[in-house]
Amino acid sequence: MPTIRFEQEGQTVGCIEGANLRKAALDAGINPYKGLNNVNNCGGIGQCGTCVMEVIEGMQNLSPRSDVEEVYLSDRPANFRLSCRTSVNGDVTLRTKPTNAVGQGSNSLVGALKSLIGIK
Repeated sequence: MPTIRFEQEGQTVGCIEGANLRKAALDAGINPYKGLNNVNNCGGIGQCGTCVMEVIEGMQNLSPRSDVEEVYLSDRPANFRLSCRTSVNGDVTLRTKPTNAVGQGSNSLVGALKSLIGIK
């Protein structure tokens, strides 16, 4: 059984192999959202880019980044993941709501609009 260690919260939870990271966090009472994103999010369907988590250890135990993640997180470090698009296959340590995770670049409304009209 994989375990997810949420560093900031000091909490470790077990989950089934292949569990969705966002759902596992919410089931454990851990909020992946920050500020206004608590009410302004897509509910886990991978359309808002606001449930970002930073992988501290165990990146190899997560599913590969999806195409959606590649778009939303293109200007973020490789160890940042959208929890709604990530499956847990082994032990992992995470940081929820990492600094500079949301609100800049491609995973914001302004970033998405820039991308659509071709502004860098």
